[in-house]
Amino acid sequence: MAVTLRRAKAPAPPGVPVAFHAPLFQELVTGLEPTKRHVVLDLGAASTSMLALLGRSRCRVEIADFLYYGAVDELNAAETSAAVASSLLPTPLPGNEFDLVLCWDLPNYLSLDALSALMTAIKRRSRPRALVHSLIFYAEREMSETPGHFVPAADGELVDRNTWRASVPAPRYSPEDLTNNMGGFMLDRARLLSNGMQEFVFQYQC
Repeated sequence: MAVTLRRAKAPAPPGVPVAFHAPLFQELVTGLEPTKRHVVLDLGAASTSMLALLGRSRCRVEIADFLYYGAVDELNAAETSAAVASSLLPTPLPGNEFDLVLCWDLPNYLSLDALSALMTAIKRRSRPRALVHSLIFYAEREMSETPGHFVPAADGELVDRNTWRASVPAPRYSPEDLTNNMGGFMLDRARLLSNGMQEFVFQYQC
């Protein structure tokens, strides 16, 4: 398995991790064909457990680490374009179009214009039928002021190892909001999770 890092992950802050079941995430990672090469873009920070999970298949993992790189603020700046968003992604290499994109809860921290610019840039580097996974705050009106750091647990759950700091209002984007600003990725399936978040999978449909 090949791994590229845009920037090394900063030490995770201390705190009590929160675990939850994310069935669509499990479907995606367990459904990767072990004999086929896959390119995975992870917009979160690197973790040993995630790399081990993806390492069960022939995966090249591109890690953007948007939280610690400061890309969230840059994307939310005025007049964000797909060109700006593209500059925040790992350096493109021939034959490394994305098959799977892990957004985690990052879309909650982006304006819809910023989300559209980012997903347009990602789509330009994705294969047809590529899949995008995201977690959206739905039931709760507030969220942590910073995105989570999600890692897989041994029991199949996801664990958010980010400390819950000050809270900010959650945008609570609707499926329509997201679909209209995913750069052409179309809603494939969704699930309401036990923690009140909605889990979404989008697909690049040509």
